[in-house]
Amino acid sequence: MNPFPPRLRKLTLTLHVTSSVGWLRAVTAFLALAVTGLTSRTPQTVRGAYLAMDVVGWYVIVPFSVASLLSGLVQSLGTVWGLLRHYWVIAKLLITVVATVLLLVHMQPVGQLGDAAARATLADGELEGMRIQLIADAAAALLVLLTAAALSVFKPRGVTRYGRRRQREQSPLPR
Repeated sequence: MNPFPPRLRKLTLTLHVTSSVGWLRAVTAFLALAVTGLTSRTPQTVRGAYLAMDVVGWYVIVPFSVASLLSGLVQSLGTVWGLLRHYWVIAKLLITVVATVLLLVHMQPVGQLGDAAARATLADGELEGMRIQLIADAAAALLVLLTAAALSVFKPRGVTRYGRRRQREQSPLPR
């Protein structure tokens, strides 16, 4: 039994898949910019990469992460999967919440690099630790988002205690 009618369920699923895939793709672009910013020898390219990372982070990645989180919550409440019935849903929710919080924390150094790039050309080795950290963070985010996607596709078994209770309540009584 689905709490949402089919059209609403499909709409919320479309919003969730679109925002989740958008988040994944935007992080991939962010990673490419971070690698370019660290490895390019052209000052204008380095500057452009870090300025673009700040814009992509705040205006693409953060909105997609919030949209993915909210649409996932709505989706889980409106389908048979439920929010607390299956361990994979709980795991995906935790991954999304933690990833969104870490993203917001991560945007601080992105802003610092964007500000530094806006003020002047970054010299070789300048803020190198922070620049490398951005690559590591983006690569880790990519792995985390791919894990969340895999959970959605494979839906590993495992029903929570609450989920078992709900299944018993919804199944017809034996005659």
